[in-house]
Amino acid sequence: MTSPPTAAVLERLEALEPLDPAAGAAGKAVRSAIPGGAVKDLLSGTWLGHALHPVAAYVPLGTWMSATILDVLGGEDAEHAADLLIGIGLAGTLPAAVTGASDWADGELSDPGQRRVGVVHAVANTVAGGLMAWSLAERRAGRRGRGKLLALAGASVTGFSGWLGGHLAYGLGLGVDQTTFLEPLTDWTRVDLDGAVEAGRPTRGRAGDVDLVLTRIDGEVRALADRCCHRGGPLHEGEVRDGCVECPWHGSVFAFADGSVVQGPAAYPQRSYDVREAAGGLEVRARR
Repeated sequence: MTSPPTAAVLERLEALEPLDPAAGAAGKAVRSAIPGGAVKDLLSGTWLGHALHPVAAYVPLGTWMSATILDVLGGEDAEHAADLLIGIGLAGTLPAAVTGASDWADGELSDPGQRRVGVVHAVANTVAGGLMAWSLAERRAGRRGRGKLLALAGASVTGFSGWLGGHLAYGLGLGVDQTTFLEPLTDWTRVDLDGAVEAGRPTRGRAGDVDLVLTRIDGEVRALADRCCHRGGPLHEGEVRDGCVECPWHGSVFAFADGSVVQGPAAYPQRSYDVREAAGGLEVRARR
């Protein structure tokens, strides 16, 4: 079975090393501009339970596509509505851009494919926004035919950008729960440890095919999946304090008690496990 032609386009975009200098500078600027804590959690969708960017992106995507349909099929009676939709879409570009940049900047350091496709995605969005702004200006100047053509071009670029955004999420895993496909460990499974499990420090272990981070809290051993659900960071390299572990990559904090998110930018709870001592060792299973 052969791959679709679009797969070759995506592979070439992921391999565009000349984009790296500009992408690296942009990523650094975004990370410097967006402070951690409440602002970062807001933009990441920690409060929502999943990434916020796809929700924000629906506003320009939906309004611009709807305006284009009205331009083609609506006639004179739909002209005001089409203009209004384009304006609403332009107002929605800032939230979509900021949330998208925040997500992308977290992943561009560790994944060259995300870095390069993300830059092209952002450029396409900028071009689409410019075309739509130009379209609205032409409409207000009475040059509606030219405005409609510009909106059609903008909607086409928006569709291309949306295709790239889909690949970033579903093909490259940007913004998805990195622990989704871990082995479920529904039965008690023995843990192979890298060292003794002590209070106040993380210890790496492995049960089946799942890497774990373990620590001792109030005399009891607690365990979470070691791969951070946000971007896959190694939690065993983070810090343990106040019954929580902090990811060394982006600072997400998870409670060992149940894997809940204490601080983002993670938007999903970390996979947590029950622990018991058995035959001189430890066994874990997924928390029920």
